[in-house]
Amino acid sequence: MKPLTDNLPKPMVPIMNKPLMQRSFENLRKCGICDIVISTGYKSQYIQEYFGSGSKFGLNIEYICEDSPMGTGGAIKKTGHLYDDTFLVFNADILCNMDFAELVKYHKSKSASVTIAVTRVENPSAYGVIEYNKSGYAVSFTEKPEADKIKSNYINAGVYVFEPEALREIPEDLPISVERETFPALLQKGHNIAVYNGCTYWMDIGTPKKYLQSHEDIMTGDCRLSGIRFNNKGVFIGENSNIDATAEIIGPVYIGNHVIVEPYATVGPNAVIGDNVFIHMGGSVTNSILWNNVHVGSFSALDGVVSACGFKVACNGILDCPDLARPDSQNTSRVLQAATS
Repeated sequence: MKPLTDNLPKPMVPIMNKPLMQRSFENLRKCGICDIVISTGYKSQYIQEYFGSGSKFGLNIEYICEDSPMGTGGAIKKTGHLYDDTFLVFNADILCNMDFAELVKYHKSKSASVTIAVTRVENPSAYGVIEYNKSGYAVSFTEKPEADKIKSNYINAGVYVFEPEALREIPEDLPISVERETFPALLQKGHNIAVYNGCTYWMDIGTPKKYLQSHEDIMTGDCRLSGIRFNNKGVFIGENSNIDATAEIIGPVYIGNHVIVEPYATVGPNAVIGDNVFIHMGGSVTNSILWNNVHVGSFSALDGVVSACGFKVACNGILDCPDLARPDSQNTSRVLQAATS
């Protein structure tokens, strides 16, 4: 997602105007999970300043900071003193529709040390592949297999249920990967690792292309988000937004709060507009995601663009991007090009 993540961690990238991590927390709350531990590293201040204690989100949040990267296993181990019962682990850069309560119920029914949620993909060669038997237990793990060695199309979805007994198998104060080291070691020692195949939507938000695709999936209904309902034309408009009567809004479109769309402008299809965005007369935004405080100049056209906060596209096409810390014109052109590739 670079350079869009140059100044904020990936879990804080907005999904329909809320940070990805907040969307995940809303799903957790819906399933009755309110006690959260966040292991932070890269630009952790953005996460802590936004969520605080979690009270304004109906959550109780504690933070563990990784001074140096500890891998997925090391990060889990570092938080281990906070758990004395079954706990849920998930990667913060995924968007999914998963009933976490159902996942935990399934885990308990399998009497497993760990349950791993999986999702099916057409080409698993870039992921961790899991082979499992008819009883629903893992039998092998293969990290990024070559095409002729692929035995399964089910990959690790980055969502796990752990028992404390599995946590005890992770060594202290060492960088370690649960996917490459801990899970295979648990299998070798005879622990049951259950596999849960109940995720209806899954996407790792790792590239601008996937980021755009995830928003398209939300607008078409393939991915569900709480609190967002599109009208029968596929349009959602937030509070205090002013859309001129001559502007053309072509669904599916999401428009945030305090947005101004001037006469003869066009928004959509497949456009997500952040808060406090100003689309001037005759401007056009299609197949794009604009974060907050973006200005689209008169008769300018954006297509297939992911725009960070504060972009200004003038009538003559000059770009300005104060929020990315390197506002020279050469850099902002590179940022826009990178965001659309």
